[in-house]
Amino acid sequence: MCGLIARKAGMTQIFAEDGSAVPVTVLNIEACKVIARRTADRDGYDAIQIGYGEARKGASRAVQGHYAKQGQEEMGAMKEFRVTSDAEFELGQVLDASMFEAGQKIDVSGTSKGRGFTGVMKRYDFAGGRATHGAEKVHRQMGSTGQCQWPGRVFPGKKMPGHYGAARATVQNLEVVRVDADQNRILVRGAVPGAKQGLIEIRPAVKGA
Repeated sequence: MCGLIARKAGMTQIFAEDGSAVPVTVLNIEACKVIARRTADRDGYDAIQIGYGEARKGASRAVQGHYAKQGQEEMGAMKEFRVTSDAEFELGQVLDASMFEAGQKIDVSGTSKGRGFTGVMKRYDFAGGRATHGAEKVHRQMGSTGQCQWPGRVFPGKKMPGHYGAARATVQNLEVVRVDADQNRILVRGAVPGAKQGLIEIRPAVKGA
């Protein structure tokens, strides 16, 4: 198996056979097509390149030439997924939600929500300052950052306020609750990184398989 590209539709809930509510994230599978194949003999590793989305204007000549060399129509973007050497994929093959099945474990990657410049309480879950006993205007500050005379500096990597979010994040071992092949979507138990309509990469789990 390989991975797929999906677009996050949002979260909802479904009911299990025992009547319990299961929170799920709905992932709509993008139009994925095999564009190229990487082999260990030629490239040093085995993988396939998957194109997804509609073609956009302004693609570079290098990208256009890559599609032309493979004899494929240009698409919006490409992602590469590792596969085993005996995996059977053909150029131009369309990949859909039927590749996954209910109960399967997957790893989901995406770009987390951007939160801009945030303080340490939101960014690192610091406790903050005291609310009473003479504390004034320090309720959300981080406190001491360094030492005294020696070494007299702040060590690199100190947790401080700064940019938070808008970074690649991966959640492992999520369970596929339901596969809707007709609508080309899958329902995953729990939350996945990113905002609504964000692109998501789905791969078979590497730990919980």
